[in-house]
Parts: sequence; C-alpha cells; structure tokens
Amino acid sequence: MNAPVRPRFWEQPVRPSREVDLDAVEIYRRGAFPAETEPSPWLDRIDAEAQIETRLAHGEITGEEAELCRKWARDGYVILEGFYDHARLDAVWVAYEAAIAAGEVAPPHEPIHEGDTRPGRTANAHFAVRAVDEMLFDPKMSHIVSVLMGAEARPFQTIIGHKSSQQLEHSDSIHMSTWPQGYLAANWIAFEDVHADSGPLVYYPGSHRLPYLMSEDLGIPAAQNYEAYNSVYEPAIQAQIAEHGLKPAYFLPRKGDVLLWHANLLHGGSKVRDVQLTRKALVCHFFAKGCVCYHDLTGTLAHVQLGQDLYTYKPQNMAASMERSRAKAGDLIGRARRKLKASGVKGLVSAVLAKASRKG
Repeated sequence: MNAPVRPRFWEQPVRPSREVDLDAVEIYRRGAFPAETEPSPWLDRIDAEAQIETRLAHGEITGEEAELCRKWARDGYVILEGFYDHARLDAVWVAYEAAIAAGEVAPPHEPIHEGDTRPGRTANAHFAVRAVDEMLFDPKMSHIVSVLMGAEARPFQTIIGHKSSQQLEHSDSIHMSTWPQGYLAANWIAFEDVHADSGPLVYYPGSHRLPYLMSEDLGIPAAQNYEAYNSVYEPAIQAQIAEHGLKPAYFLPRKGDVLLWHANLLHGGSKVRDVQLTRKALVCHFFAKGCVCYHDLTGTLAHVQLGQDLYTYKPQNMAASMERSRAKAGDLIGRARRKLKASGVKGLVSAVLAKASRKG
C-alpha cells in the first residue's frame, strides 16, 4: 500500500501557534492578535538564504524558483517577463469593456485632469467578469505566490483600470492585513506596454524590511473614512522614505509582464505627465490559507473571514456583490489623490517613526 503523499511546504496552510476567538474581538487591529512566537513568511526570516539552498538541494523548489525567492527575500518583489499571452490579455480587456458597456460594472469617476472621461479603477470586477476572475485564479500565478509566501495562496481581490491611480506610497498591509503578519502578496499585470509618462507604478526596493506602520502605531482611530489615512498615514510613509533614503524604481513593463510584491513593500502610482496615455493594468491580491484576513485601517474583518464567498465570480450574486464593490471603491480608491495634509502632523510622524525604529 502506497504511503499518502505529503503536501509540499507551499501547499500547506499557515498554522498560528494559538487560536483567536474572533467573536470576542471588538476592533480588528494588529494589537488584537498575539504577536510573539507566531510564524512569519519563510523568506522574511534571517535564515532565508540557507532555507532556499536547502529546499533547492532537496528538490522542493526548482532553480528558477530559487532565483525568484532570493530576489524576493532581498528586494521584496520579482518581475515575471512575458508571463501572460497577449491574446488572453486582449480577450480579458474586451470582456471588461463589454461589462462596462452593459452596465455590469460601474467604474468610479476619477478624473486626473480637466475633461478626463476615462473610467476610474474598478474594485473586484471579477465579481461580474468571468475572464477577470480566471486571471485572479490563474493556477500558475497562484503557484508562484504560494512558493514565495511558503503557504497555499488564496486569491481574493482585484483592481482593474485604464490609467494611473496617482496614489501616494503605502504598504498594502494597512489595508489588507493578515494575522500572522506578512502573509499577503499582490501582482500588477500590464495589459499594454507602459510609457514612463503614463504614471507608472513606483516602488521602493528593499522597503519591505522596514517596520510595518499600522494604525495603532500612528494613533489612527478605526473609521470607515480615510481622513486620518490622508492626514497621518501618508505623511508618515513619506517621512519614512526620506529618513531611510529610499530610492524609487518605476515599473515600465512590456505587455504581459507582471510585477509581484511583498506585503510591506512601499509602492504607489506616479504622476501622469502625458494625459493622452493610458496605463491598462489589473492588480490581484492574495493572502495565505490559515491566516486571519482583516482590514487594519477600518478595524473590520475581511468578507472572506466572515464566511461570505464574495471574491468569486457568481452571476446570481453579481448585483449585490457589485453594489458592495462600488460603495467600497468610492471610498477606498479615491482616497489617495487628495493632497497631503502635512500641517500639524510632523511632530507625530517623527515620534512614531522613532518608536517604530526602536521596535524594529
């Protein structure tokens, strides 16, 4: 009789050292969860390089995967050139445009210049567009994300759009948070060649190793609006970038290229210099099976954590799902183009960064 095949390390869920009674938690913030002795993503650990070599030697990962893992551990991102076929991308975009025309998705109005008529970014278009859902659940991509996180990836959220968000730098972990911390990854899929003047994605290599700046660190109260996010969090991130002398990199992909980034990699949408240019892209977010998924900024659990399967294409649930998506998109996605309200927060930012540095 053959022995059962043991799941490979990246096919297994994260296993926290203890359980948390989620019903007993009033506000879902990092401080509500145990911190000590919890597992961390394998490529975040101090022995990551040795672990990569051991798993390569034992045949658990391929040579190509080992190179991706080294890059991820060192810089917090990887680039996959030519990952998606052009014909598939074209078909996905046609399906998305058709859904807009049919009123099945309703992108928010997010003008970036006077007279701008291009649609804004749509959150969770995969609720209504099967082709987008198939991109989110692409098995090859899920495999790579699983290897990088060291646990089975759970795809759960998408953002698709025609143009740059011009969103200020941030870490995804304040918006889409996990316990244990760090088990989140995102990708950015180029649906066309991206020009330097179109407002390309900007990111900061190595910034994933900085201390996580979360809501409680900054004294941000749990709220469904983003006033404190704009007035406190964004200036804190700008100060962190300046303090550490971080240097930006800009993703200028060819069609079909993908950038994958770490939960804590600082990134944003750079300013559009030529408003005639588009920047068609799809962003997908993943977290690891076995984690608690919550939203640190608002202090709420993610829908998937509440047992609501809202992140999968289901035509019968489309209307309700898209209504939730539109409501959230108006608040979440439009927040970042507001001007920094730096006045009155510099002292707080300095104190918070000093505290975070001591913790790190």
